[in-house]
Amino acid sequence: MTHESAPLLSALAGATEDRIVFDLTGIEHRYDTLRRELPDVAVRFAMKACPVDEVLACLAGKGAGVDGASPRELEQALRAGVPVGRIHYGNTVKSDRDIADAHRLGVRDFATDSIEDLAAIAVHAPGARVFCRLATSGEGALWGLSDKFGCTPADAVHILQAAPEKGLTPSGLSVHVGSQQMTADAWYSAVECLADVLSALDRRGIVLDHVNLGGGLPALGYLDRHGMPLDPPLDKILAVIREGIRRLRKVHGEHLEFVMEPGRHLVADHGAIRAHVARLAERRRPDGERQYWLYLSCGKFNGLYEMDALQYPLVFPTHPDAEYVPAVVAGPTCDSDDAYPQGHGLVHVPRDLASGDPAWVLSSGAYAISYTTRGFNGFAPLPYTCTGGGRP
Repeated sequence: MTHESAPLLSALAGATEDRIVFDLTGIEHRYDTLRRELPDVAVRFAMKACPVDEVLACLAGKGAGVDGASPRELEQALRAGVPVGRIHYGNTVKSDRDIADAHRLGVRDFATDSIEDLAAIAVHAPGARVFCRLATSGEGALWGLSDKFGCTPADAVHILQAAPEKGLTPSGLSVHVGSQQMTADAWYSAVECLADVLSALDRRGIVLDHVNLGGGLPALGYLDRHGMPLDPPLDKILAVIREGIRRLRKVHGEHLEFVMEPGRHLVADHGAIRAHVARLAERRRPDGERQYWLYLSCGKFNGLYEMDALQYPLVFPTHPDAEYVPAVVAGPTCDSDDAYPQGHGLVHVPRDLASGDPAWVLSSGAYAISYTTRGFNGFAPLPYTCTGGGRP
């Protein structure tokens, strides 16, 4: 429980009904730490990870901006107090209407990865600044993001060359090394690719002013499929990013500005779910062996969507000295996907758990709100509360 603050644990202990709790002070501290480690990088929070007004306002007060993926996200960011000049439309998938709506809101920074999208931006957001997203392999990440987004270096050069002809400003390059990236090598490879494309653009007289290093910085509190800490090499990752910034500025100009779009890194470890036990049952498997199953009041469809790829730490506060048994963990719905999948290690849980006992799901602050359904099988979305938070 090294990543959980006392206010967060206190809020969980005080909750008598299921809910998600966000520790704004912890989020602020994570933001401050990131800014100290990367002082030359502006932060644009990837709000899809936690589209909560209080979180957006908290980070905006610290100086962060927002990476939004739709006009509704952009509108929410503006309502929460994020200055429009710090808002980036980072989705390369946009309809004509989406582009026009974003432009009407005052957004002027748009990501792109195709000539077709560039042409639409020129028509519906005239004069905008464009960032071309480069494809990455996604290797080393829990979610690679390698197929749907980004273009080749050659296409990026072609797109940014075409931007001025269409009345747009070729402003920057962007990358995303994959969500919950677990290796420093991915960042090194991204910098290599950025350097190559910047050199190709320099030869063509196109001078960019920004490099967007995207998201991918890992959360620190997750467990692997066998219940062991994932332990991402964050210090090494940050060192590679700092060296990459120095290298790109040395070769391509000190004028280059850098931004990043962390999401889960800022919020995952500072949010937790107060759930409860629906049932602990011992069932016979088809091979005749008996196995415990722990059914929780939340699962894949109301807070734990990412349970297919990672394991959240579980705490059972009313059973500090219990005998523990290995169990499969599952959510409450009538859907077989609402459980840790085959290949996950079993989770050790108190043998004397009873229906109604509280269960805390730690490091669940990222995507718990975003991926929640409106009420699949009649299980309502979890409400949320925020604790802590200081003045900017």
